Amino acid sequence: MDMVSWKCRHFILQILLALQVAMTRPQMMAPICLVENHKEHLSVNQKAIEILDEISQPVVVVAIVGLYRTGKSYLMNHLAGQNHGFPLGSTVQSETKGIWMWCLPHPTKPEHTLVLLDTEGLGDVEKVDPKNDSWIFALAVLLSSTLVYNSMSTINHQALEQLHYVTELTELIRAKSSPSPDGIKNSAEFVSFFPDFVWTVRDFMLELKLDGESITEDEYLENALKLIPGNNPRIQASNLPRECIRRFFPKRKCFVFDRPTNDKELLQKIDTVSEDQLDPKFREQTRAFVSYIFNDAKIKTLRGGIKVTGNRLGTLVTTYVEAINSGAVPCLDDAVTTLAQRENSAAVQKAADHYSEQMAQRLRLPTDTLQELLGEHTACEKEAIAVFMEHSFKDENQQFQKKLLELIDEKKGIFMLKNEEASDKYSHEELKRLSNVFVENISTFFVPGGHRLYTEMMGKIEHDYWQVPRKGVKANEVFQRFLQSQTTIESSILQADTALTAGEKAIAEERAQKEAAEKEQELLRQKQKEQQQMMEAQERSHKENLEQLRTKLEQEREQLIKDQKVMLEKQLQDQKALLEEGFRKKSEEMNGEIALLKDNIDDMKRNSASVLGNILKAFATAICAPVFMVMEVIKGFTSAFE
Repeated sequence: MDMVSWKCRHFILQILLALQVAMTRPQMMAPICLVENHKEHLSVNQKAIEILDEISQPVVVVAIVGLYRTGKSYLMNHLAGQNHGFPLGSTVQSETKGIWMWCLPHPTKPEHTLVLLDTEGLGDVEKVDPKNDSWIFALAVLLSSTLVYNSMSTINHQALEQLHYVTELTELIRAKSSPSPDGIKNSAEFVSFFPDFVWTVRDFMLELKLDGESITEDEYLENALKLIPGNNPRIQASNLPRECIRRFFPKRKCFVFDRPTNDKELLQKIDTVSEDQLDPKFREQTRAFVSYIFNDAKIKTLRGGIKVTGNRLGTLVTTYVEAINSGAVPCLDDAVTTLAQRENSAAVQKAADHYSEQMAQRLRLPTDTLQELLGEHTACEKEAIAVFMEHSFKDENQQFQKKLLELIDEKKGIFMLKNEEASDKYSHEELKRLSNVFVENISTFFVPGGHRLYTEMMGKIEHDYWQVPRKGVKANEVFQRFLQSQTTIESSILQADTALTAGEKAIAEERAQKEAAEKEQELLRQKQKEQQQMMEAQERSHKENLEQLRTKLEQEREQLIKDQKVMLEKQLQDQKALLEEGFRKKSEEMNGEIALLKDNIDDMKRNSASVLGNILKAFATAICAPVFMVMEVIKGFTSAFE
């Protein structure tokens, strides 16, 4: 691609990015401090957390670390498509304090957000507590999906010594709440959630050659990370950062940058100069770096394949900083548990709201039958469970899923009550309309032959009433109440009818009592049928819950096995590399970690079915209790009917 074409493409990309940012809410036209550094302690900026809380999209988090005054902010501004934003500064004093954040629509991943984190410079001479740098570095590792380490001139012994923070990570971060068995510090546990590693070397003046042969930037980095043979303490100390980078960051990338310009005045105001004033080689190298980040930087993901969204990232930041300030070591498992509690509570509410909204949209009250309502309930509940499964994770003992079922059951009860009320009201109004003239003129039936006229009129009212559509579940009960209200009146009319003999009156009264009893039995049968339908709906509900839970658990188990296999493969590759470089003892020292990973994978495969079965069995037992209660009610109705 020629220079003109690239400029056009870059200009269009900047315009599109600016338009996307303008359309995004909350709007971030400039960075904001995420973690404030008060020297004695760290604090989280709640305004920044509020911004993250509004981002429900997955995030690609790129953090940059390195010594102060090495041009970190310039690279981050370039990723944002801007010359300025993160403060650059032109003096020997560090500009960035704490961790600053800039959230932008991702330029190459639709429906994703790019989160840029610019950290304060490491090794600032004005700092009182050197531990402060270590925590900033650890937070950058914990929060990012791609970690950029920025240094000057070359990757040499001094540059690696300056990256001593990486050697402290096992003391500053814990992967699990409980220690590993047999006291093994398994670096693979860290690999499972550590970011990809990019080393950027600024003002690089050397030729990329090794033993007279041209090499790539990545080969230059890998050669610099080779261990130095020897057992004396000095060599071992020199090898330690190399080992840590190799083992903690198996995916590594390197970019070297020429000096932007030899004009000192331009360097001091680099945030205001045009690109044309910078060295063409530097511009080309910057484009390659930006392209790699846009296309290869991955979504921030926790163990188990849990994608981090903006609001989840905000929870992680708060949890980690609170742990640091309390004197504890940030623990991934603890952070994920905290995150799961919040996310699962929100997932329950989201799913319950979905159920309510869908039921309200789909139901036309009163429903013609209970089965109609239960059918819509089943469909809406299935969708609600799917919503919950999509937004929940690490639901220990399925406590949140149980809560959702309780909420849905409560909401179903409310809809059933509203349905009954609507049916009762509508049926009563229709029956009143049909019987209004009849009731107002009831006295006209107290004449000879009046009982026959009365029964004929009642028959017509009943016929017309049952022709009215969609009276709903209370239609029988409302009509039964109407008949009961007429019992005394009918008896009086019958006794006053002089056209009938005493025997005929007795027969007519017996027939009326029999018909009333049959209608009572019919009402009882209807209630029994409805209870049976409710139980069947409950069983369908439980089957659906179990099926969706089974699917989710199987997916989670497969993801865990996949993660373990990836970690194992990385460990084996690292062990092989050590062996090839002649470090047999160090290679053998990895056998414990590798054996532990293999055992974990075998255990997961071997016990997967039984573990899954136990979880499903416990969940089924917990949610089936209401079904047994319904069955007891049905037995009671059946006994009464018999």
